[in-house]
Amino acid sequence: MRGLAELAPRRGRSKDGAAEPAAPSGRRARLPRPARGDRFGVRDLLSEASAGIGARPGRLLLTILGTVLGIASVVVTIGLAQTAAGQINKQFDAVAATQAMAKPTTSRSWDGTERSTSALPWDAADRAERLAGVEAAATVSVVDIGDLEVTTVPVNDPSQAPVTPPKVLATSADLLDAVQGRVVTGRYFDAGHDERADRVVVLGARAAERLGVSRVDRQPSVFIGERAYQVIGIVDGVLRRGDLLDAVILPVGTARADFGLVAPQELHLHVAVGSGPVIGDQLPVALDPNNPETFSVQVPPSTSAVRESVQADVNTIFLALGGVALLIGGVGIANVTLLSVMERAGEIGLRRALGATKRDIASQFMLESVVIGLLGGLVGAALGVAAVVTVSAAQDWTPLLDLPVVGAAALAGGVIGLAAGVYPALKAASVEPITALRGGV
Repeated sequence: MRGLAELAPRRGRSKDGAAEPAAPSGRRARLPRPARGDRFGVRDLLSEASAGIGARPGRLLLTILGTVLGIASVVVTIGLAQTAAGQINKQFDAVAATQAMAKPTTSRSWDGTERSTSALPWDAADRAERLAGVEAAATVSVVDIGDLEVTTVPVNDPSQAPVTPPKVLATSADLLDAVQGRVVTGRYFDAGHDERADRVVVLGARAAERLGVSRVDRQPSVFIGERAYQVIGIVDGVLRRGDLLDAVILPVGTARADFGLVAPQELHLHVAVGSGPVIGDQLPVALDPNNPETFSVQVPPSTSAVRESVQADVNTIFLALGGVALLIGGVGIANVTLLSVMERAGEIGLRRALGATKRDIASQFMLESVVIGLLGGLVGAALGVAAVVTVSAAQDWTPLLDLPVVGAAALAGGVIGLAAGVYPALKAASVEPITALRGGV
């Protein structure tokens, strides 16, 4: 580059060295602007910025680390949130999103007790199964046995320590299909047992363990008071009503005949995915067309509502962590760039003396900050995608991630670098050549 003397245009001379005519009286002569080639060009800007970035590789890695962690956190947050929401929806599809329940509404009387305003019909399960979307339905009722004991022996032993008897429930024949349970031993009673009021019972797995019943091939019996009921099966794996595992289960007809059951208390349904809102509107009318408002129906939320709820909760946590990491990364870039300005004061002064303008100096340091942030964004986005794929593969999930989100996250690193480099660039541009060459900033 030419020196300062060459940068200043000569007065009174044209480009070819000839004398210029004097300016008219009363007017100040306009000096010609120096040629653009005397200043930094785009090639010089890129060259000097790349040299400044690559001068200290160790510091560069530490500088972009905060941005890498922040961008990776954002990508992992969004990717795992979408992936986890999809997997959780599958679980809801298997359990919560396919379960519904109906029961009579209650009102509080003057003495503070709650009483049902209506009663489920005995054929509530049959009425519900006629609705589109209902795959199975069954009634469940708690049987009041008073002071009677539930034992496996007909003789009351006074020396035996008193134990809390298991709960006695009455259900219709299709209960296991409605609550997603399974029989581990024997069988479940059917509609014939219900109609004949046969004295048979099915035990929940924990109730069977308490009563000491582990097999049914020897026709064991359970005594409720002095009445003997043959155990025909043991159930386990109930997903909806966990209290069934601690109960002695009777047919509804047997509970009506032996214990005076007045009406079913709850109706449980297994429904098709997405049919909950429609069933919630139609079921009360099917149970009682004249008074549908006397029944309360609980239906599963829609799949989209579940996904949005889960994804919002996960995003709130991880995006906060990602935001903190991005803030740390931006502060790190600003600090390192400012430190670079102080260390390179002599270089800045020399370039200013050779003709570089404040704009050229500011552009150089802004470009360095943007490149550093963009490098952090690209590396962070790549690590985030790799983390999502790795976690999904380890859990046997299907990874879900929007590619535009990944691209935007990578570009966000450049934006962070741009914001972080504003003050150091202005600081570098304000350095005076003489002061810098003397060793000050």
